Amino acid sequence: MSGALTDRFHITAHIGASPYHGVALFEPFTLDLPAESWTCLLGTSGAGKSTVLRLLAGLQAGVQGACRIEVSDGQTLDGRISYMAQQDLLTPWLSARDNVTLGDRLRGHTPDVARADALLAAAGLTDHRLHRPGQLSGGQRQRVALVRTLYEDRPLVLMDEPFSALDPVTRLKLQDLSAHMLAGRTVVLVTHDPLEALRLGDRVITLQGQPARPSAALTPAGTRPRTVTDPAILAQQGQLLASLRGQS
Repeated sequence: MSGALTDRFHITAHIGASPYHGVALFEPFTLDLPAESWTCLLGTSGAGKSTVLRLLAGLQAGVQGACRIEVSDGQTLDGRISYMAQQDLLTPWLSARDNVTLGDRLRGHTPDVARADALLAAAGLTDHRLHRPGQLSGGQRQRVALVRTLYEDRPLVLMDEPFSALDPVTRLKLQDLSAHMLAGRTVVLVTHDPLEALRLGDRVITLQGQPARPSAALTPAGTRPRTVTDPAILAQQGQLLASLRGQS
């Protein structure tokens, strides 16, 4: 365990225009990420959701003025981020278990095999823990990538559509697992699914327009993970769908 629960901080990210081929992707805006909260980013395809995540992760630092991050404890985010991309990015010659623990080995640490196996079991992958990615379905590969993200146990977790390849029942189970395992962390979740955002988010922000700008944050009632049959959540889902439809 990394001790992430004792590592609490507020993040303020100043997102610049982030020009791409000379065209501004965003109207400059500020994104506040309160400690231990889930912020869900919605928007139509191409709105810039994944770009925001990469900016937060420092993966587009070459774009001049793209993102300036302030952390309340005065430290940087180096070594404090776990990032799950849309692609599973599994190493093809390693087993599911070895993919989960790859970060430990790259850092010269002894992998916690028991913990990795426990997380794989929670994701329904016990029988596949020794299988290589080529032996797994797309949904199973995505679950391995999610388990790797949870295994890293960092205080800031960035996830880009982590449940998109899963069937509805497995999707709900993995949402519940993530909500449990990431308690006390600060999470930014990119999703196309309004109900998923409302189940998991403390705040739901929609990126809209060209260049994109964020909507005012919507705050779902209750405690995550929220039930999918909650009338208030279903009503807010309808509002978000109508907003997204208007954008497209």
